[in-house]
Amino acid sequence: MPSNYLMAVDAGTGSVRAVIFDTNGNQIGCVQKEWKHREDPRYPGSMDFDWSVNWELTCSCIREVIAQTGIKPAEIAALSSTCMREGIILYDAAGKEIWACANVDARAGDEVAQLKQIDPGLEKELYLESGQTFALGALPRLLWVKNKLPDVYSKIARIGMFNDWIIYKLSSVLAVEPSNGSTTGLFDLKTRTWDSNIARRCGLRDDIFPEVKECGTVVAQVSKAGAAETGLAEGTPLVSGGGDCQLGAAGVGVVDAGQAVVFGGSFWQYEYNTGVAGCSPQCDVRVNCHAVGKLWQYEAIAFFPGLVMRWFRDAFCAEEKRLAAEKGVDPYTIMDKAAAAVPAGCYGMICAFSDVMNYINWKHASPAFMNFELNPEKYNKVTFYRAIIENTALVTLGHVQLVERVTGNRPEKIVFAGGASKSWLWSQILADVLNIPVDVPAVKEATALGAAIMAGKGIGLYPDIREAARKLVKIEKTFTPNKENRNVYEDAYKQWKAAYAPQLKLSDDKTTRYMWAAPGL
Repeated sequence: MPSNYLMAVDAGTGSVRAVIFDTNGNQIGCVQKEWKHREDPRYPGSMDFDWSVNWELTCSCIREVIAQTGIKPAEIAALSSTCMREGIILYDAAGKEIWACANVDARAGDEVAQLKQIDPGLEKELYLESGQTFALGALPRLLWVKNKLPDVYSKIARIGMFNDWIIYKLSSVLAVEPSNGSTTGLFDLKTRTWDSNIARRCGLRDDIFPEVKECGTVVAQVSKAGAAETGLAEGTPLVSGGGDCQLGAAGVGVVDAGQAVVFGGSFWQYEYNTGVAGCSPQCDVRVNCHAVGKLWQYEAIAFFPGLVMRWFRDAFCAEEKRLAAEKGVDPYTIMDKAAAAVPAGCYGMICAFSDVMNYINWKHASPAFMNFELNPEKYNKVTFYRAIIENTALVTLGHVQLVERVTGNRPEKIVFAGGASKSWLWSQILADVLNIPVDVPAVKEATALGAAIMAGKGIGLYPDIREAARKLVKIEKTFTPNKENRNVYEDAYKQWKAAYAPQLKLSDDKTTRYMWAAPGL
């Protein structure tokens, strides 16, 4: 029977999904299940990953998408996986899961302080080798397990990421790939593999690291047990995937040095590709391995733009939601249409949400709207809505400039993907603020498509990841900058930066609460 399809399994922050593509990159079917990562009440800031329940959800997604599409399991040529980054899972010598946490788990504040006491310069030294600070990496979390759960720590035999866990559960073979593995802070950027010396310098064990397989490499085949649980055909090749942003970059064709993409979701990530495994001397921007070999990514992250917009919609836009339900459209479509009539710059109004990234001292001021007047004709919910959109674009401009200071390069254009890219207004404002063209791809499942590309690469269907991406990725629309708005946004960016600094100081002084701060700050 010919194998004409590829499957991607995506373990995201809020859900897991199984997606089937044909070999031309067309999505054939998708089944998604929401999941939650609960806080353990004993440990504030914790974000536990329930591997038992979540594996059942994963299996049901796979079974249901096969049933939904009517595709025979033997027609699926290969499977690859992707996931939220930074989440880790620990296994004992028998291969059983014994501890796991999701991506923004923040329980290890005491351990960050402990690491800094070991050597105040240690974080910077490790960043220059790994591209990671203590803000999101595995080092403080492993130290937390050592300090708080010594019985669990003594039983650790292997550490892995969630995309590797999916392949492991299907095959009993564990191998970590560099795009997500590098987010642990335990990888050497240049060699793209584990650096045991980093663990030793942090007082951690150095004997828990599984084999590393580059993205797009066949790791194993679906076992008899894996087939029974999921409905997949026994023997189906399983291919190493990668982190969501890195595979998303492949899924939108950002696979060469000098290219860049912005992913607009709950978080906004700006990814800039480079052929050099270097870091910023100021330790202010993250550096990860790309899913494409011999390629790395400078990454700057804006916190919560998608969540801020959802909060605003649900708190203040009940009428727009009602109208949207009547017309069968997205509420954001109605809100965008109204906000398009507000002039660029929102009459000088300023938002304070996410700051420009400072990876080694990462914190965000208490949310605020500033510089508006008690004039309902100008300053109403439509203006506030547009101000949120403009503010996110201004933070992205700060991230583009941040990476430019490190690399000396600015991209000639940017690909814009993720949920926010569905908004023509957000796409246009991003182009206006950055003053460069913005390409919006046709595919809306970029991360899953990236995993499918890896699956095809692993079995030789696509000889090269770059070639496959160029073939399969199609740009739906290009937004060109409105030059009349450029001066407005240049002034708005300077104004926003000047206004944000005292807002952050208020949070530093504990007068207001941080929107978010890295553990240990």
